[in-house]
Amino acid sequence: MSDKGTVLVVGGSGGIGAVICATLAAEGWDVALTYRSGKDKAERAADTVRDAGRRASAHRVDLAEAEAARDLIEQVLQDHGRLDGLVYAAGPMVRLVHLSRTDPALMESHLMQDTLGFFRLAHAALPALREAKGAVVACHSAAQYRYAPADGLSIIPKAAVTATMHGIAKEEGRFGVRANGVAIGLIEAGQHDALSASGEIDEAYLEAAARATPLRRAGQPEDIAHAVAFFVDPRKSGFVTGQTICVDGGYSV
Repeated sequence: MSDKGTVLVVGGSGGIGAVICATLAAEGWDVALTYRSGKDKAERAADTVRDAGRRASAHRVDLAEAEAARDLIEQVLQDHGRLDGLVYAAGPMVRLVHLSRTDPALMESHLMQDTLGFFRLAHAALPALREAKGAVVACHSAAQYRYAPADGLSIIPKAAVTATMHGIAKEEGRFGVRANGVAIGLIEAGQHDALSASGEIDEAYLEAAARATPLRRAGQPEDIAHAVAFFVDPRKSGFVTGQTICVDGGYSV
């Protein structure tokens, strides 16, 4: 198996993130991954990478801390010696609530964790990514293209993540850095599982969401992972930047 380099998967302990890590490892990438509180899940994800014959490291990070992103990138470079890709597959747990009922302080918290967190990560990683002529892949929300009521706590910060990705693509292309996005629809992992477990969404909600999707079903985390892997690999997407693939079963159409 070829040695392609190292990819940092932020949120790699999550339901979607862990599958992204496994998919990248299967395609020949070493993986550094992050977690906030799920250390056991992170170690399992790292073990899956190692089982594929690739190097792995797991790092605890809280993106609400101002210096966390810089410290993380320094640690990844120390552990792996290089950074060829940054995958942002993280974000705070969101509640379904209409904007009129959303506490502005809660929105501020989500913007700080998600949007500013992604900006800090990309800002800290850019010197290494320039050296590698690497890639940034931002996972965001397909609902920003077809607004889903009560989902503003996710959509608004993720729309800003998308704008940041576009800025990186426009400004960093001259250094060989590519930046693209994967817009996530109804996927049976991550927020889907968390909201189901909390009772915020039920079977009726999921059935209605499936009916609103042309393919009439939810997707799987592997669907997201394959799109991410496409954008990371310069052999497959070396002349693609500033673009988004909506992996949403057609919901955004």
